[in-house]
Parts: sequence; C-alpha cells; structure tokens
Amino acid sequence: MSQFKAVTIAIYGGSLTLVVGLIAFALNWNVWGGGMPGYKILLFPGNLTLVYVWHPLLTEEIDFWPKLLLHSLGQFTVASFIIWLSTIMVRRLLRVRPS
Repeated sequence: MSQFKAVTIAIYGGSLTLVVGLIAFALNWNVWGGGMPGYKILLFPGNLTLVYVWHPLLTEEIDFWPKLLLHSLGQFTVASFIIWLSTIMVRRLLRVRPS
C-alpha cells in the first residue's frame, strides 16, 4: 500500500465502486424489477447524494438519464472520499508505532 499515493488508491476504489453500482442498478432494474437484495447497501453513496445533495438543489422532477448521471457521480465521489480518508488514516496509524 505504501507504493501508491492515497489519491490513486481512492480513484481506483471509487471506479470499482461505480462499476459495482452500475451493475447492481442494471440487475435491479432488469432482472429483479426493483427488489434486488442488497441494492440499498451497494448503492448507498449514490443514494446519499441524491437525497441530501441533489434533491434540495433540483427540487423538480428530472428525467432518468440525468438522475442516473448524478447518482453515478455521487457514487464515485463519496466512495473515493471515504477510501482516500481511510487510506490517510491507516498510513498515519501505521507510521506511529510504539517502540
């Protein structure tokens, strides 16, 4: 973990989270018809931004594709930030070792 920058790890993690979220969204939409188990957990970062960031800014109903884009942007951003913060904290904890 020490050979990669925290930002690089966060971008890879956020990208992976975005891909998993898009696959879960597609499966929920096409296969389960809205009742996929674990859907709310897998898409928690995106749903968080839709409810608390985009909904107050865009109070009117928006179309499907812009909403999916905003959801995906939130999924990537929140997951990347959490991974970045976790990486920084783990590195600081590992650096401060009692002798």
